[in-house]
Amino acid sequence: MIDQQIDIPTKDGKTTTFISHPERGGPFPVIIFYMDAPGIREELRDMARRLATSGYYVMLPNMYYRAGAMELGPINPDPESPERKRMFELMHSLTIPLVMEDTKALLAYAETQKAANTGIVGTVGYCMSGRYAVNAATHFPAVKAAASMYGVSLATDQPDSPHLAAQKTKAELYFGCAETDVYAPMEVIEQVKAGMTGSNNEVEIYPGTHHGFAFPKRPVYHRDAAERHWERLLALYRRNLSA
Repeated sequence: MIDQQIDIPTKDGKTTTFISHPERGGPFPVIIFYMDAPGIREELRDMARRLATSGYYVMLPNMYYRAGAMELGPINPDPESPERKRMFELMHSLTIPLVMEDTKALLAYAETQKAANTGIVGTVGYCMSGRYAVNAATHFPAVKAAASMYGVSLATDQPDSPHLAAQKTKAELYFGCAETDVYAPMEVIEQVKAGMTGSNNEVEIYPGTHHGFAFPKRPVYHRDAAERHWERLLALYRRNLSA
């Protein structure tokens, strides 16, 4: 495997991006891995590496670069703690248009790399980034598969709401949802399900899980559900990202 961390120029600066891909073969389909609210950390790099071992060129960008932030460190669970307030401030500084601009820059960089095949792209987003992964599919025709894992803001009154995405893309969409999630309650999940009616897209609820269940370092980590999420994710990409 080849790992590297580089600064990729964007419209608003440079995003430090972790990239992992197999050493031999290729070019490999590109997967953009959008981080969750706590930001870049080794836990996410390990997940990117796991994806890459299946034959993908995985890009994990720092989405907080505009604020000069990257690795936030441990987040105090107390909602009134400075660390948690800072995390939410950073999270709310992002918008779908900003992230789509960054995605354009990531794909432009990948286009220059021999190891990357930007004609076939997949996305995945966790927590705050589920909506970004889904919107990438509606903005970039090269995106053939998109996954939202315990995503938030999935059903809004905006035209770019993820629950409306099935009408705007031919990509296969997958929504993996925690059974108990204060950030994505069941009434929101039902709206997403209704929006996917008549398509080959899937909305799956993982029984006995809480928001963040796929992250090994979280107290809510659920090993069986996390492994099922890997199974679903890799199957999604196998179906849609073959040359």
